[in-house]
Amino acid sequence: MNDELAGQIIDRLRSQGLFLAVAESLTGGDLSSRFVSIPGASDVFLGGVVAYQTTLKNKWLGVDSELLERRGAVDPDVAAQMAAGVAKNAADALGIDRERIFGLATTGVAGPTEQDGQPVGKVFVALVRGGLSTVVELDHTGNRTEIRAQAALAALAALWEQIAQ
Repeated sequence: MNDELAGQIIDRLRSQGLFLAVAESLTGGDLSSRFVSIPGASDVFLGGVVAYQTTLKNKWLGVDSELLERRGAVDPDVAAQMAAGVAKNAADALGIDRERIFGLATTGVAGPTEQDGQPVGKVFVALVRGGLSTVVELDHTGNRTEIRAQAALAALAALWEQIAQ
């Protein structure tokens, strides 16, 4: 199912002349892996950044340091800034119009303990294209592996919802 959905996303982005860049924290590269497992993904999948450490969210993705200090890394605004940052960096590096790039980001708590005052299973998925952003807040259950997998699937579903319209 996940590979099928990732394949459908790749096909739809290709048909619409759009691109994708991914910023991951709790999914640790799993989301990007789902895209690159699809033959021909390089037509539209520009790349991904795993910014697991909070400082790298600021340094690599441009997430506001004061926001990170005030609220921590597990926050809807952090997710949105991660998505915007990865899309901006990809657009700037490759000379592609930002309106043609979706930035997709994941941040959350996979466990085994809470982080930044957020419980295990709290996940934020952000999707940004141009000046428009969407953030989905999720509460997953299960062990660390299950929460991470659910977060990746939620990110795929959020992107599909946007591009299938």
